Amino acid sequence: MSLEKRELAELKSKIGRDPTSTELQIVAAEWSEHCSYKSSKRHLKMLPMDGPLVINEKGYDSGVLDVGDGYVVTAHIESHNHPSAVEPYGGAATGVGGVIRDILSAGTRPIAIFDGLRFGDIEKDLQARWLFKNAVTGIADYGNCLGIPTIGGEVEFDECYENYAMVDVAALGFGKKENLIKNHVEKDDIVVLMGGSTGRDGIGGSQFASDSLESEDRSAVQIPDPFIEKLIIEAVLQARNEGLIHAMKDLGGGGLSCAISETADAMEIGIEMDVDKVHTRESDMNADEIMVSESQERMLIVTSKTKFKKLEEICNKFRIGCSVIGHVKYDNNVHIKKGEKTVANLPADFVANATLLDLPSKEPAYLKTIETEKTFNPISDYSKLMITLLASPNIASKIWVYGQYDHEVGIRTVVKPGTDASVLRLDNGKYLSAKIDGNPKQCYINPREGAIGCFEEACRNVVCTGARPIGMLDHLQFGNPNDPEIFWTFLESLKGLTDFAKSFQIPCVGGKVSLYNETPKGSIKPTPVIGVIGLIDKKPSVPQKISKDDCLIIIGDTRNELGGSEYFEYVHKFIGGKCPVVNFDDSKKHMKSVLDIIDKNLIKLAHDCSKGGLAVAVSEICMTNQIGCVTSLDKVPGEKLDVDRILFSESHSRYLLSFDKKNLLGIEDVLKKNNVSFKQIGEFGGEKIQFTNDSKLIIDLDLKKTHEIWLHALPNLVLHGKKFSDDNG
Repeated sequence: MSLEKRELAELKSKIGRDPTSTELQIVAAEWSEHCSYKSSKRHLKMLPMDGPLVINEKGYDSGVLDVGDGYVVTAHIESHNHPSAVEPYGGAATGVGGVIRDILSAGTRPIAIFDGLRFGDIEKDLQARWLFKNAVTGIADYGNCLGIPTIGGEVEFDECYENYAMVDVAALGFGKKENLIKNHVEKDDIVVLMGGSTGRDGIGGSQFASDSLESEDRSAVQIPDPFIEKLIIEAVLQARNEGLIHAMKDLGGGGLSCAISETADAMEIGIEMDVDKVHTRESDMNADEIMVSESQERMLIVTSKTKFKKLEEICNKFRIGCSVIGHVKYDNNVHIKKGEKTVANLPADFVANATLLDLPSKEPAYLKTIETEKTFNPISDYSKLMITLLASPNIASKIWVYGQYDHEVGIRTVVKPGTDASVLRLDNGKYLSAKIDGNPKQCYINPREGAIGCFEEACRNVVCTGARPIGMLDHLQFGNPNDPEIFWTFLESLKGLTDFAKSFQIPCVGGKVSLYNETPKGSIKPTPVIGVIGLIDKKPSVPQKISKDDCLIIIGDTRNELGGSEYFEYVHKFIGGKCPVVNFDDSKKHMKSVLDIIDKNLIKLAHDCSKGGLAVAVSEICMTNQIGCVTSLDKVPGEKLDVDRILFSESHSRYLLSFDKKNLLGIEDVLKKNNVSFKQIGEFGGEKIQFTNDSKLIIDLDLKKTHEIWLHALPNLVLHGKKFSDDNG
C-alpha cells in the first residue's frame, strides 16, 4: 500500500469511514503515478489531440486515425522500464503484450511492433550487456510467437542508464472503421474476464513502477505467455465480428482495480463484481491480491447475458478462460464482493481520478554553463576516427537486434528495418510509414530543443519513405517529479513538443508518461521518445540500388551545433555545447520538397542526417548499397566551419538524396521553387568512402573493410565482449 498521508485523508473524508484493506489496495494502485498521471495530467492537456483524421471514443486505450476508404489505424506506446531492469526477458516481453492488448481493445488487429531500448555503457558495463541481450530476446520471442512483425525501433547506450533499462514498446493496429468497438453499456449487462488465469505475479506492479527502483522486487514483474495472447487476439476479433462486445478494456497497470474503476468511470455506470468468480492460478488468493494482480493476457469485456453464451463458445474453442465476474449497475459505484461479503465499495469517478498535483519547477543549475564549449586537441587522422565512430555502440549497425525479429510475417512489410522508417501495406491501397526516435544527449543539454529535435527526426524518417506525418505518439520519461529541476525539464520538453505539433498540425494520438526513472547514481537524462505515423497515398519510396556516377545532394544548412553529438560525447568525452535547433520554416520547406521530389519519382533514395552527422549518414548509404562515394565538404551549404564540424554536426532538417544524373535539373527545379538551401556534394562509384575538402583528401576508407567493422561491432561486443580497436580491426 503506497498512499500518501494527504491521499489517505482524502479517501477517508470522501467515504466517511476508515477504508477496508481492499479499498486501500485499489486506490493505491489507481492513484499511483503509473496509472493516474497525477503529476503530469494537467500539463498534458496542452498537446493538440484533435485533427481531421482523429477518431475519439470514450474508453479507448489507443489512438485511432481514419486512413480513408472505411479503414482506421490504431496506435499506442507503453513502457516497461522497472520490470525490465529487474528481469529483462519477462519485463520486455510483457511490455509487448500490454501494448498489443491496448490496440486490440479498440477492436483492431495488431499489425506491427516498434521498440525503443536504452541501456548503460555496454563497452564497460557487463550488467548493461546482460540487460540488453535479454530484453531483445524477450521482445523477439514474444512478437515472433504472436506472428506480429517487429518492424522498427531504436537502440541507445548511455552511462545515465547504468543498472537500469528503458524499454518502450509501440504498436500499430488496422481495421475497418465499422468494426471499431463503440464502448457502451445496456441495462442488465454483465462483466466478463477473459484470458489467462489471475496469479500472484505482478502484484503491486503499478506502485513498483511509480517509485525509484531501490530493490529487485521480482514478484512485481509479470510472467509472459504469448501463446495465450495469440488466442485472445483471435477470440476477441471473432467476438467483435459477431457483435458480442459492448465495451472492452485490457488489464494492464493496476489489474482489475484499474480496469473495473476506469470502465465504470468512462461509461458513467457502477460495476459490482465478486472476486470468487475470477479464475485464478492459485487457490488461496485473497481479495486484495486478486484486485491488484497484474497477471498478463487478460481482457475485461462488457456484454449482455444473451450474448455471453456465444462469447463463451468462442473462448472454449480457443481454450481460453472466460468468467462472468460481475454486472453493470447504475449507482456509479465500484462494489467488490467476496461471495456475500463486501470488501470494497467506492465511487468509480473518485477512484479513477486521483487529485492532480501542481508540482513546483525550476531551471536546473547545470544548464547555465552547459553550452560553453571547451577546446579539443586537433584530430590527426580522420580516417581512423571515422572507423572508431562507426564501430561505436550508438552508431554501429543494429542488424544484430532487428535480425532476431520476424519483420516480414503478416506480408504487409514493404520497407524493412534498417532504413529510415518501415512501411506497411494497407488493404485500401495506401501505405503506412512509422518510426520512433529519441535523443537523451541533446535533451539533457536543452530539454525543449532536444525534444523538438526528436520529433522532427521521426518526421524526417517517415518523409524519407514518401509519407506525410498524420499523427504522433509521445513517451515522456524522466526522473523523480518531486525534484523541481527534473520537473522543469519535463515541462520544457512538453512545451517543445506542443509547439512543433501545433505548428505542423500533427495531433498527439497517444502517449505515456514514465517518471521515477532513477539509478543508484541519480536521475536518467530527460528521455522523451517520439513516434510518428505517416500516410502514403500512392507508392512508397523504396530504396533503389545506387549505381556508378549517381549523384548526392544535401538539403539544409550544416551549423555549428554539436552539443549532445556522438562526436563530442563518444570521441571527446565532452557533455555540453550548443544543442541543434529546429527552424520550423526550414523544416516545413524541406519536408515538402522531399515529398514533392519523391512524388515525381526523381530519386533512388532519401536518407536523413542525424546521429553522427553527415559523415555517418553518407557512410551508411555507401555501406548499405555496397558502393563508394567521394563527398566534397567545401560544397556543404551552411556557415563556414572547421572540417570536424562539417563532418559531425547533427544539425536538423537535413536530407541526403541520391539520384541518376539525368534527374538533376528536375530536382533542382523543385528545390529552387521551394526556396531551399541545397548543394550537390558527392558522386558514387568505386570501393572507397572518401571525404575531401578543397580537393584535399580528409577521409579515405576501404568500403568492404569498413562495412565489416560497422556490421559486426555490436554483436562482437554483446556476445564476445570484444570492443573494436585498431589492433583487433
